[in-house]
Amino acid sequence: FFHRRAFARLQIARTPPKMSQSVQTFGRKKTAVAVVHCKAGKGLIKFNGAPIELIQPETLKFKAIEPVLLLGRARFANLDLRIRVKGGGHVSQMYAVRQAIAKAIVAYYQKFVDEQSKKELKDTLLSYDRTLLVADPRRMEPKKFGGRGARARFQKSYR
Repeated sequence: FFHRRAFARLQIARTPPKMSQSVQTFGRKKTAVAVVHCKAGKGLIKFNGAPIELIQPETLKFKAIEPVLLLGRARFANLDLRIRVKGGGHVSQMYAVRQAIAKAIVAYYQKFVDEQSKKELKDTLLSYDRTLLVADPRRMEPKKFGGRGARARFQKSYR
């Protein structure tokens, strides 16, 4: 049924691509979820397709790249990070991004470098701020009837 050339083309198409060293991690804050795809590369950090330096406002940009500043640019020089983030507000998204970046470099070092340097990274991050590696479990409590919020009640009058 198959022509020889067509069959050869089919075989070439079916061979899987070379596996590059990569890890995928996520970070969460409230309803924001950030996913980081970390692979061996040349130090690119992209945030939703754009360079991370373009994040506005400046204070949130520094919050997002905190793990990079904390561990030093040298550790990220041979890694490419692609960050996708959805949900939540601006601040929650940045906290999710910083957590995802921190978890990504720890996972990458565990998988492709050595356990000792991974432990150093982890200790540095945890001593600075625990939320860099551990998610904050707090969520918004649903509103109930008889009041304007989850706990606040309407004012009561007797007369």
